[in-house]
Amino acid sequence: MTVRIENLPQKKLIGKRLTMSLTNNRTGELWKSFMPVRHTINNITGTDLFSIQIFKDAFTYDNPDAVFEKWAAIAVADFAMVPAELEPLIIPAGLYAVFLFQGSSAQGDKVFNYIFNTWLPSTEYNIDDRPHFELLGKNYKNNDPASEEEIWIPIKRK
Repeated sequence: MTVRIENLPQKKLIGKRLTMSLTNNRTGELWKSFMPVRHTINNITGTDLFSIQIFKDAFTYDNPDAVFEKWAAIAVADFAMVPAELEPLIIPAGLYAVFLFQGSSAQGDKVFNYIFNTWLPSTEYNIDDRPHFELLGKNYKNNDPASEEEIWIPIKRK
């Protein structure tokens, strides 16, 4: 899996959110509610979708019961018109480790285990307290072994 370090500028997004944990995963429910209404969003700046995780407490990969907020969203130029059933979200600018992942979501546990338990400890970085997200672009195919996505992990120097 290839990784690059990237300085992300601030991102404005509009989307939907649900509270969940890995044990009580409601990702499917979230995306099923977002996809039919995404076309009501004005000022979209691209076609890539964002699957975002915001952790209320300190991030931990090893606790499947840890509660977090998950968003399904798309980037916009501004918040001049936010449809009633959707909400605005800003991802602050900052440093990210970006992993290109190819495979089905069933392999997600292995990928995140590698990122947090192998890659991260061997670097000069720690997790930063900003949103984590997956960028779902034109090569993303839900649950397909040929699917591609980028995994963006917020980092800061130790």
